[in-house]
Amino acid sequence: MKDITSQYQNAAGQPAPSSQTPVDTGPQGDTHAGFVAIVGKPNVGKSTLLNTLLGVKIAPTSPRPQTTRKGVRGISNQGDTQIIFVDTPGLHRPKDALGKYMNGEVHTALTDVDAVVWVVDLRHPPTDEDGMVARSIRDLPRPLIVVGNKLDVSKYPEEALRLYVALLEGRIHETSSVMLSAQNDVNKVASLRESLAAGLPENPFFFPVGAASDQSREQWAAEILREEAMKKLRDELPYAVATRVTSWTERQDGLQRIEAEIVVDRTGHKGMVIGAGGKQLGAIGAATRKQLEVFLNHKVYLGVQVIVIPGWREDQEALRELGYE
Repeated sequence: MKDITSQYQNAAGQPAPSSQTPVDTGPQGDTHAGFVAIVGKPNVGKSTLLNTLLGVKIAPTSPRPQTTRKGVRGISNQGDTQIIFVDTPGLHRPKDALGKYMNGEVHTALTDVDAVVWVVDLRHPPTDEDGMVARSIRDLPRPLIVVGNKLDVSKYPEEALRLYVALLEGRIHETSSVMLSAQNDVNKVASLRESLAAGLPENPFFFPVGAASDQSREQWAAEILREEAMKKLRDELPYAVATRVTSWTERQDGLQRIEAEIVVDRTGHKGMVIGAGGKQLGAIGAATRKQLEVFLNHKVYLGVQVIVIPGWREDQEALRELGYE
């Protein structure tokens, strides 16, 4: 993995450009740049694919569905080409305002992109949620690549892929497919990236060459904290958890001092996150700090508090405060 300290510092605090507001910060001469949306139902490996495409971790991953809640842009620079990948939440049937926000992030991502990558799980045949995704992308006048993921653990990958492609019946625009393991097939993922780059329009670069993402470092660290919480918390509790970084300071000796909050929507959940004698919260914090130190290449002090915002998943003001807007 790359040292991403400077990449997040470069991106921090900058507004996220749209494809209508190019900023020529790339190489001299002809350049190509564009946006590629990564879509799919929950838990098919979209964020894993994004991280492998970039060679650096910007999106949280966990075995649980709906780990991704916001559209995250990851930036890949290869010579005179820049691809801005837009990782999206899994399209699903929403149960609350947060779920509606997540589906809205998917539809927003699809409105202004140059290509679409639809990630499907080759271990299983299509579900109703896969059908929802197919209907949302079938008529888009953009190149579409169906990426059959988890090839290494699939028994009947060719048959599964045919079933997914069949959901696009009637599509008249450019469509192709590939099977791979987003986690293990580095060479196939690189080939996918090259195929996408070859189809990008001539444009100046939209982001500075050194930027890895449009996230601020605070947003990125909060997502790492939420990832670790989701891994360690059981049952439905992970979906009632949000995270945010409240302060980040750097000492002269390089120590990164980060203060963060884990937000739950019920008082009873607070004790579950903290655990007996603070053991659960300590494990979440330790795992988060370890990840941050690896990626930042600095020592990190991480202070984590658990707070209650009752019913935040249905509270529009609370959702905005937590960055879901």
